[in-house]
Amino acid sequence: MPRKIVAANWKMNNDEYSSKKLTFDFLKYISESNNTKVLKILSVPFPFLNTVTKMCEGVDSVFVSAQNSSDYSEGAYTGEVSAKMLSSISVPFSLVGHSERREIFGESDDIVFAKTRLLLENNITPIFCCGEPINIRKDNTHLSFVEEQLNLSVFKLKSSEFKKIIIAYEPVWAIGTGETASENDISEMHRHIRSLIKSKYSSSLSNDISILYGGSLKPENAKQIFDIKNVDGGLIGGASLNAKDFIDIVNSIN
Repeated sequence: MPRKIVAANWKMNNDEYSSKKLTFDFLKYISESNNTKVLKILSVPFPFLNTVTKMCEGVDSVFVSAQNSSDYSEGAYTGEVSAKMLSSISVPFSLVGHSERREIFGESDDIVFAKTRLLLENNITPIFCCGEPINIRKDNTHLSFVEEQLNLSVFKLKSSEFKKIIIAYEPVWAIGTGETASENDISEMHRHIRSLIKSKYSSSLSNDISILYGGSLKPENAKQIFDIKNVDGGLIGGASLNAKDFIDIVNSIN
């Protein structure tokens, strides 16, 4: 059975003080009601990984994630942060292939796959992001588009590797726009991804992989979305910058 997961993505927001305060406020709410059946992940900017990790030590089911890592293992790549570096400070998760990395920084499926392999080699769980832009959705080719993203990256993994990843489906047109995919849209894509995993690997593996939804998730719509079959949690952007909103989303999972 897939693990229930709610992951925050702070993106490039907050300085050190604000990051500490946001973490403190979140942990305060956790201390009042911590559903340990739900894995809570905080994807924070590189400079604050150690700080937030130390603040979360000893808190059940709360972990820290990087937002990105390099597709190079080491070398003269100024400004890059490698999976090996993240592993050395015990970072257990990292986002990979987020639409903003693909669109703004031109990351191809090959680059996303290289990053995924390096994360796995360094015992870091990749949270693999996939999703279609608005023109693909309007052309009604969204299912084949996401299938191609999977085929050109994580579906190249052996089953022993693939079982270690988390998938996050984020329709690009619903990220930070206030637009949310309909229940039918979400259900269709999550069902499609799970069926693709079954065809590529096995029924048992398909049934064990967590598939998250992301895209303007907020307290008002979280329960409705989390109740959709094949949705195992969420990747939360803007709403995760408010501790009360984020804990309300976490507590929306049954």
